Amino acid sequence: MIGNILLAVSGLGHAEEMLKTLRELPSIERAKVTVLHVVPPQSTADSMTAKWEEGGKILANAIQTLALNPTQVSSVLRQGDPKDVVCQVAEEIDADLIIMGSRGLKRLQSILSNSVSQYVFQLSSRPMLLVKDDIYVKRINRVMVAIDKSDASKQCLNLAISLVRDIKGGEIILAHVVSDLRGEDKEASQRNAELHPVLAPLVAEVKKQGVKSRSIISVGKAGEEICQLAKDLNVDLLMIGSPDRRPSIAKSFVDLDRLLGSSLSDYVRINASCPVLLARTIAA
Repeated sequence: MIGNILLAVSGLGHAEEMLKTLRELPSIERAKVTVLHVVPPQSTADSMTAKWEEGGKILANAIQTLALNPTQVSSVLRQGDPKDVVCQVAEEIDADLIIMGSRGLKRLQSILSNSVSQYVFQLSSRPMLLVKDDIYVKRINRVMVAIDKSDASKQCLNLAISLVRDIKGGEIILAHVVSDLRGEDKEASQRNAELHPVLAPLVAEVKKQGVKSRSIISVGKAGEEICQLAKDLNVDLLMIGSPDRRPSIAKSFVDLDRLLGSSLSDYVRINASCPVLLARTIAA
């Protein structure tokens, strides 16, 4: 259940629009929203004052755009490094979901450009909904969940069920990618996708919850196939589990293999043509 949302705004992008779309869902409409804008440190007092004034206007515009019940929304204006402050505020308010804009920078480019969303994606353990600047935000009806054997994948599906369950005509697409079919007939495997050992128990759970669904098996590289399926099926929201592999002692270090784009969730985050929600699990 999502009852506490952190919306990080910078004055640009589609994050506010994404939240308005989410608020149309029965499971989200009562959620409390904290709208955050972070003012980076400035070299002079005058420039700091100007940035504070600009930040106040950005927050005011965001809240006006959202048109939320005043009892359900609060605003936070903070000074500091945006990357750190977003993570700090998410912990302070115990956010169930972080919504941020993203430029969708690729691999090393995101490190060199000091990407805020990249940093938060690496270091926050909370579900994140990333909305790239170059995508079109649509009303949520068709949600695709990338399925594998991980606990993060199962957690992601449970979240999808809670979102879609009360949407009239809503649908969950369970997508599982395999590297090869090991001699199996591709068409037969697709026709019997619901019976695949990875998908079958999850399909049963979705049906138990009374949610419309369909299952797809695709063959190839997981990241590429997931992004292509999301595009071909014109999905409104793509959800993928993103396990947190780092021990607690390493929380202050960014996971370099992810920064270089080698993880599935990082590839999808960068290349998907729709908003991407990353559900996280914490390693013991």
